[in-house]
Amino acid sequence: MKAAAQRLFALHGIDGVTVADIVAAAGQRNKASLQYHFGSKEELVGELLVDGAQKVDAVRQALLDQMAAAGGPRHVREVLDAFIRPVYELTVTEAEGSTYLRFLSNVQLTHRALFRAYIGTKWNTGYRRCLEHFRQLLADIPEPLLEQRMSLVAIYTTSVFSIKEAPADEPHASSRLWRRKFTLDNILDTFEAMLVCAPSAATLDKLG
Repeated sequence: MKAAAQRLFALHGIDGVTVADIVAAAGQRNKASLQYHFGSKEELVGELLVDGAQKVDAVRQALLDQMAAAGGPRHVREVLDAFIRPVYELTVTEAEGSTYLRFLSNVQLTHRALFRAYIGTKWNTGYRRCLEHFRQLLADIPEPLLEQRMSLVAIYTTSVFSIKEAPADEPHASSRLWRRKFTLDNILDTFEAMLVCAPSAATLDKLG
């Protein structure tokens, strides 16, 4: 039922899907089955949010632990790879096809209060560890700017890989972007440039 619901939410948004739609897509006959297992549609959304966030955070922390064991990280790119790769892997490892990122994008756009209630500052230990590494490696970037850049990278990451998910539900879709073997590295290049570029005089002036 969770997989069916997440796919429907990804394709149609939270408000575009009814309990009856979810029950039917899951092949259930009893319309009360969702309430029995999850309580409500909102609680189901919350459980799906946490499931995906836990997966991403676990992989992210494992990558950071490997770096630490090797004496790193020594470079921004290493940390960025640990930040981005767990999200990318969601799009290639889900047995039934990835829908989490499109689902997540929909929730963040239309139900931010629900997102904050279930995620908030939980399940983001890896994110905070990445930010701390960036602070150390990019000490020349004023902290307010660096934190905002990190937020932008997070937003862009969700958006970019949401687009990667979509062709799985569009059999005739063809993406030149993802067929090219350098695409992930090129994305990392652009995100790295966002983080390390020197702030302009105009930005620094407004920073005060």
